[in-house]
Amino acid sequence: MTIDLIKNVDFHCEDNNRAHHTIDITSKQLIVRRGQSFLLTLEMMKPFSFNDTLILTVETGPAPSETLGTKSEFGNPSGMYASDVKAIWNCRFEKSASLQPGVVTLSVTPPADAPVGRYSLSASTMSEKKTLGTLVVLFNPWCSADWVYLPDEKERKEYVLNEEGIIYRGTAGYPHPMTWVFGQFEEDMVDICLRMLDINPKHIRDPADDVSARCNPIYVGRVISTMINCNGDRGVLMGRWSGNYIDGVRPSHWSGSVSILQRWYQNNCHPVKYGQCWVFAGVMCTVLRFLGIPCRVVTNFQSAHDTNSSLTIDEYFNDYGITATESKDSIWNFHVWVEGWMKRPDLKKGDKYDGWQVLDPTPQELSEGSFCCGPAPVNAILQGDADLKYDVPFVFSEVNADIVKWMVSAQGVKRRMHSDTSTVGQNISTKAVGSDRRNDITDNYKHKEGSTRERAAFRRALNRVNSGEDPEVISRDEVLKLEMKFEEETQMVNGQDIKLKLKVVNKSRASKTMSIRVTAQAMMYNGRLAKNIQSTVQEKKLLPGQAVILPVQVLYSAYGEDMVDCDSMKITAVAVDQQQEDDIYETETDIILENPYISIKVIGGARLYETMTMEVEFTNPLNVTLKDCSLTVTGSGLFKSDYVEGTTRELGPNMTLKLRILTVPYKAGLRTVVADFDCSAFRDVKESYPVNVKLF
Repeated sequence: MTIDLIKNVDFHCEDNNRAHHTIDITSKQLIVRRGQSFLLTLEMMKPFSFNDTLILTVETGPAPSETLGTKSEFGNPSGMYASDVKAIWNCRFEKSASLQPGVVTLSVTPPADAPVGRYSLSASTMSEKKTLGTLVVLFNPWCSADWVYLPDEKERKEYVLNEEGIIYRGTAGYPHPMTWVFGQFEEDMVDICLRMLDINPKHIRDPADDVSARCNPIYVGRVISTMINCNGDRGVLMGRWSGNYIDGVRPSHWSGSVSILQRWYQNNCHPVKYGQCWVFAGVMCTVLRFLGIPCRVVTNFQSAHDTNSSLTIDEYFNDYGITATESKDSIWNFHVWVEGWMKRPDLKKGDKYDGWQVLDPTPQELSEGSFCCGPAPVNAILQGDADLKYDVPFVFSEVNADIVKWMVSAQGVKRRMHSDTSTVGQNISTKAVGSDRRNDITDNYKHKEGSTRERAAFRRALNRVNSGEDPEVISRDEVLKLEMKFEEETQMVNGQDIKLKLKVVNKSRASKTMSIRVTAQAMMYNGRLAKNIQSTVQEKKLLPGQAVILPVQVLYSAYGEDMVDCDSMKITAVAVDQQQEDDIYETETDIILENPYISIKVIGGARLYETMTMEVEFTNPLNVTLKDCSLTVTGSGLFKSDYVEGTTRELGPNMTLKLRILTVPYKAGLRTVVADFDCSAFRDVKESYPVNVKLF
């Protein structure tokens, strides 16, 4: 019997999306993962026989093609496919699914190599072709045939399904956790993330080829890395590190990705102002997790920015500390990127380079003509395989470059002080699976500092980037005649005086008369000097083997105004031997000031779709009046709008700014409230608070 008409279609959105781990996005449209079947029910005007013709067609992109894998026809009767057909879908009839003679239920399976994106679905009988609707196909970390397959269920919950996370900032000695709301399952993420794919430069140049290539997470990772920044395209975020953010939002104010992505999308894909590395990384993590690529945010402390792939960083000092004019290279207090989990069959080394790949959307250096970075296999970085794609030498330098320190005289004469082979790449950190602990993954990137294996990897990387030449490797056996080290005496609290001590040890057999200059500088986290706070110099005679303690103090009255828009304070000591002026020593420490506390309370608990009461308070701890104060609160699944805000022009000493909030949670489970206080003296003080939204 011939079918004359398809009357209706049921996509079973709620059941299918739950089975495909997409129910938290929506139950209103079908969102499935490749390599996994979903159910589809057709209601016919006439009884259906399993011998009747019923062909389904899926298409994606502007020029669907079976040879490109962007179109597939399948059904009854099953067809024979040419050898050049890619991404073949299939279905089977579920005979027991319905007893109604005009109803047929199909189990449809997208292939594990299907391009991700939005598809149109149509059905053809002997007498008609009917458009049934659309569906979205994502990568599938639950499918072993997918290149993003992640075998551990706990890791899948963390790196794909968790809408909240922690990004670490600060310094190596003060890894400071900051809650970040990824919000990848907010409903409008579907349109936002797919729009991002459709306006990327590669799609503009060749739409058909671009859509076909979306089967490959390596390709998609590079596209997203390019599109998170707006350098050279219509990307999401504009970066700025100047401190002038009057025409946008300061990077430190953001607490999550959703508001940024919504602003970009609603403003016709014009860039959002402004981002810095942790913002770029947080937004990229949101997009990759939505698309189904397992992803985590990673912070590298004492991160090197090597502009010429030399794997060394030159630092220049004068009497007042680091000068930025001598070198384009720099050492950042920290730098944040993401790792995406995927196979790397393009490298043809078996599974040696599968697994975590560095992807960095912060615009730093060009990669094949675009401001993107990666995917660079973490294991390639560990082994020093710097000749592999993509951008392995740059990432290797970030975690394991050697530093050469120079003194520059007033006449411009450069004198080498010493080399530093252990500072770069410390406490590489990411959020632990299933908890808020910090997971140190430094060993994933490099062998133990100073070990034979670490030095061998460094030499291997140098050889690879220098085309097999055997360059000089910096020695690790330099013996210093003078040892200096800073030690803290008090807790480093913003608004209080800073007290340290400088321990100086003469390790030689001769007396030394040293001129020691101690400098305090307000710094941006990317290594850029903002302002000199103070500088003191004193002469000290040291007997052989003698150790002395020099007190160091920086008053709040001296640093308060200078540190408002800065990330850290660098305290540097430079010691010059008065008898041998070529004998120069340097040490430094980076200080992060601890900010005041924000109180967050939930009154009476939280239940889904019921009004929740929250109280947020900030008390001024200073003896001065704070001006232009604002207190903002945000949280995925708790607030539909960007944030709730309370403001006041002035907040006197010991006065409290209070915010009472009524909201209706729309997602169940453990959610996080993030509060941000901003004023004339403190920039974007943050606090987070967990809220367990119960179903009943």
